[in-house]
Amino acid sequence: MLELISEHACFGGTQRFYRHASTAIGLPMRFSVFIPAAPAGQRLPALFYLAGLTCNEETFMTKAGAQRYAAEAGLILVAPDTSPRGAGVPGEADDWEVGVGAGFYVDATAAPWRTHYRMHSYLLELHALVLAEFAVDGARVGIFGHSMGGHGALVMALRHPDLFRSVSAFAPIAAPSLCPWGEKAFTTYLGGDHAMWAQYDASELMRKAQAPFPKGILIDQGLGDKFLRTQLRPDVFENACAQAGQRLEIRRHASYDHGYYFIATFMHDHIRFHASNLAP
Repeated sequence: MLELISEHACFGGTQRFYRHASTAIGLPMRFSVFIPAAPAGQRLPALFYLAGLTCNEETFMTKAGAQRYAAEAGLILVAPDTSPRGAGVPGEADDWEVGVGAGFYVDATAAPWRTHYRMHSYLLELHALVLAEFAVDGARVGIFGHSMGGHGALVMALRHPDLFRSVSAFAPIAAPSLCPWGEKAFTTYLGGDHAMWAQYDASELMRKAQAPFPKGILIDQGLGDKFLRTQLRPDVFENACAQAGQRLEIRRHASYDHGYYFIATFMHDHIRFHASNLAP
């Protein structure tokens, strides 16, 4: 059952924040939804957004400026939290790179994380919940995200192209097996089995893909991003797309950094990209 935490009029539609009991996580989880104005009975396309490290279900809705464009395009926006809260794992709130706010959208297999840190399964659960509870056209669902969430969006889309018809990302952690953030998170949550890591590495998944997104994938990356060379590695994903024959547009922007000023600048482009790909 959904518990409505708050509701706000927004660009002619409604911004809502919810809590619910998650079967996948085994704890209450929160998510946010923007619902644009639409005729009664009309089913709309939906776009999931996955946020980055230290963020929660409010970050995107309050910082990205996406509702205005979603209202114009007739898109429902959905943003989940970035990790379980209150899992009781010792030290889970001590390090911003793992634990609370840093679930990395994987299903942990290593103790003690494996009991509740099951964010990949949670996203599948939330997808089903959104389709059941809101006026969403299940054949027109997209996903995008930022940084850790860009990693999550690419992985979810590549592993579940039957659920997500469109995908884009802002400054994604595009090759997590090859960067300090990814290595730390994967070792913590998944242990030392690199075959397990590959299941959550967008570049590794793309190398084995058969161009699952014929309308293309969009990535925006700031060249003033201090994490670009050490943590993000879009070049690795770009090479994997070329190998797989996957159409990809990476737009590299001088001066822009890793934050939400960058995201807000190019948000309209991403909403239009998904609206076009999710058109009937």
